[in-house]
Amino acid sequence: MKTNRVIRTPGGLSLRLDVRAVTVVVLLLLAALAASVVLIGTGDFPISASDVVRTLLGNGNPGQEFIVNELRLPRVLVGLLVGASLGLGGALFQAVTRNPLGSPDVLGLGQGATAGALVMIVLFSGSTAQVTVGALVGGLVTGLAIYLLAWKQGVHGYRLVLVGIGVSAIVTAINGYLLTVSDIVDAARAVVWMTGSLGGRDWDQVWPLLGLCAVLVPLVLAHARGLRMTEMGDDVSNALGVRVERVRALLMVAAVLLTATATAAAGPVSFVALTAPQLARRLTRSPGPNLLPSLCMGAALLVTADLASQRALGADQLPVGVVTGVLGGVYLLWLLVTERRAGRI
Repeated sequence: MKTNRVIRTPGGLSLRLDVRAVTVVVLLLLAALAASVVLIGTGDFPISASDVVRTLLGNGNPGQEFIVNELRLPRVLVGLLVGASLGLGGALFQAVTRNPLGSPDVLGLGQGATAGALVMIVLFSGSTAQVTVGALVGGLVTGLAIYLLAWKQGVHGYRLVLVGIGVSAIVTAINGYLLTVSDIVDAARAVVWMTGSLGGRDWDQVWPLLGLCAVLVPLVLAHARGLRMTEMGDDVSNALGVRVERVRALLMVAAVLLTATATAAAGPVSFVALTAPQLARRLTRSPGPNLLPSLCMGAALLVTADLASQRALGADQLPVGVVTGVLGGVYLLWLLVTERRAGRI
């Protein structure tokens, strides 16, 4: 069965369409939307899925409109955007490093964002907005440090991963020190943030994420062809007209921005950036970075994990980072065993 089709336009342009990949993207979007509707209806005041849809279309009663539009919809939108950002950022990192373990979780970007947030919490008792800015700055500074330390006539995959692991260890130690010197109130607040949670998110977190995704996602997808060609090697890519280091640097900056902003909005939600690209690749069975499927997979994973976190223990809600950490840890062990059996590590 053919999974690739070529579409030709009257102007002479042609586009190769991977039918399986498109099907996977559509199914993931439907799964994310279905989980979102159920999630919006979940809580102390349950609302049926049909009433949620009716309210979103503007036909609910005043009580339902307040609960859906003001209390629950922003949380779900933040979850979708954070998951999409982490999934896309993880796919970019794994494509650049050519390593399935080359994700923000392993490279230390989450820890860097955590360090920035801890500085604002512990040293300055910062507000929510200040903690968000601190996390964003911490992630960007860490990403820049990793890139500069890994640079040697270009950036190569294993060097980037090794430098990232080293930086991650250093930043993790700094985070531990900041927790030990903080008072009990700030330490408790910091630990809650470090777990990763969507609780209490409102429209103030939605708009920056939405604006960033509206700019970066089209930019990244426009460079997908160049990124895919770099997998053939730098010499071949340069011969084909791809400016390898420029493409690599641009996409690394985009990946760092996506990851840092997502972490600033929801805390360091673990393993979504690691697992989403790999799961997407296994579903599409397509080589290359699988950027759009990874984005959709990340969104679906996070809202599904948030739904599970709200229903796992009844009235006692788990932070979504706990659920992704447990599931992601199991997946990481499976991935390591698989890679070792295949002789790649």
